Amino acid sequence: MERMSLSEKIGQMTQIDRSRATTDVMSNYCIGNQPKPGDRTPHNFSSRKWIMTINKLQEAALATRLGIPMLYAIDAVHGHNYAYRSTIFPHNVGLGATRDPQLVKRIGAATALEARATGVRYVFSPTIAVCRDPRWGRCYESYSEDPALVKLMTETMIAGLEGDIPPNYSIKGVPFVETGQTKVAACAKHFVGDGGTSGGVDRGNAEMPWKELAAVHLPPYSTAILKGVASVMLSYSSWNGQKMHANRRLVTGLLKTRLKFRGFVISDFEGIDKIKDANYSYSVEAGISAGIDMVMAPYKFRRFIRTLTYQVEKGIIPMTRIDDAVARILRVKFTMGLFENPYADVEMGRQLGSQEHRELAREAVRKSLVLLKNDGPLLPLPKYGAKILVAGTHANNLGYQCGGWTMQWQGQSGNNITQGTTILSAIASTVDPSTEVLYSVDPSAELIELGNFSHAIVVVGEVPYAEFDGDNGNLTIPEPGLTTISNVCDRVISCVVVLVSGRPLVLEPHLLSKIHSLVAAWLPGTEGQGVADLLFGDWPFTGRLPRTWFKRVDQLPMNVGDRNYLPLFPFGFGLT
Repeated sequence: MERMSLSEKIGQMTQIDRSRATTDVMSNYCIGNQPKPGDRTPHNFSSRKWIMTINKLQEAALATRLGIPMLYAIDAVHGHNYAYRSTIFPHNVGLGATRDPQLVKRIGAATALEARATGVRYVFSPTIAVCRDPRWGRCYESYSEDPALVKLMTETMIAGLEGDIPPNYSIKGVPFVETGQTKVAACAKHFVGDGGTSGGVDRGNAEMPWKELAAVHLPPYSTAILKGVASVMLSYSSWNGQKMHANRRLVTGLLKTRLKFRGFVISDFEGIDKIKDANYSYSVEAGISAGIDMVMAPYKFRRFIRTLTYQVEKGIIPMTRIDDAVARILRVKFTMGLFENPYADVEMGRQLGSQEHRELAREAVRKSLVLLKNDGPLLPLPKYGAKILVAGTHANNLGYQCGGWTMQWQGQSGNNITQGTTILSAIASTVDPSTEVLYSVDPSAELIELGNFSHAIVVVGEVPYAEFDGDNGNLTIPEPGLTTISNVCDRVISCVVVLVSGRPLVLEPHLLSKIHSLVAAWLPGTEGQGVADLLFGDWPFTGRLPRTWFKRVDQLPMNVGDRNYLPLFPFGFGLT
């Protein structure tokens, strides 16, 4: 650091979009970090192409005066979810249903390997929010409404991504990333209280006393720091009216000082810009003074660099604050071995979407499904001699079963978004050839009545969404899902409904009475075979609700332990 100029230091604090990262930009501004723009990645970008692209950018970084390597980052929310042909695991809400922290650790390790297979060394994961209101559009990114369960999964996911911190490792709060070819730097997000905003509004205001914030939303961060997490990302949200990106009391006073976090604090995407829309200079001063070390300034990075440079030169921001930020960033880069091994290894490409990882994802699906109702019992279904109607928008749609943060920010519909197995394909490959399987998205009454089906499987749910686009005040099953359930379950004597969603949805009594067996499948990812494994009895149901299944939205927020707790299905419920 003694050798670094102010411009080189601010370059380390700046993270820009890959589309802006020319060789001249990397050289002239000494840029130290880049996030990957997922929505603009070519559909069939191979692992070799990824590595060649990242290595070229790294070459430009190493050609600067001090040769400080660049840190390339990506959102890896449920696997390496922006890479074509990667393994897409169940979203965190499903992993919470497994109650299996060692499974989550293995998923973290697989995600790290698949990221390294494309040259990525830093992932914006895990999300350790405690979602207290399912109306929030990011609730599926949360393991649970229960902070104890979120803590448990946080601990093992970070260990999977970064490696197990040695028992004699330095001092509390120092980041740890295992060197070598298999691990990545992790990022705990979004600090703090993002899962507790009023009304479940994304980027909203968490109105609560300190005692509640500390008891419910803070514990996963204490765990993450103890496990050596490399970075912490701030939330767009506010606490009692103050933006987290400008909250010095919580960022510097609590996170860095009281909790002794020695890694770096990163803003969210253009998070500084949103502190005070009409006054960028104030926003930069407030954000950096609060304790932000690395700033996502993807497109207007020149403005950020120019503004921060001016503020340091004029004494508005002290050099000690800049030095603290740069020391934290360099600490992580040295810890993870980036200086010694800055380039990606093309031989790692075989890890992307490997069969071993797909089997792991299939196991995760099996353990995540929650059986909510099973009259008869109807499940497991017979594999032999039956005639099965498969219906619903989500039965044959890989994009729908993966959800948001899959190849694109908001997710998308269709079976060509990446490689995987739809639930329909899984059903067809599981049953005996003597069993007839007919698929119709929304079958007519005539087709159902004339079909003489022995069983029906209706697969419906939410369409993909992410962040604020998923905020939902009614939480009903989207049409034509409700109509399909009624049409099919009214006419087929043995009717199973598989609900594909990122959260509990309203199940009216008259609808629930029509359904003989009900399965909450959450957002299972690419390995739909795991759903069929349970429907046909190859594996038992073991999943338990990671969040309360409410009766009506006017009960929300309602969480386990509340005084007036009258759920449809309680936290922890799950038939076997």
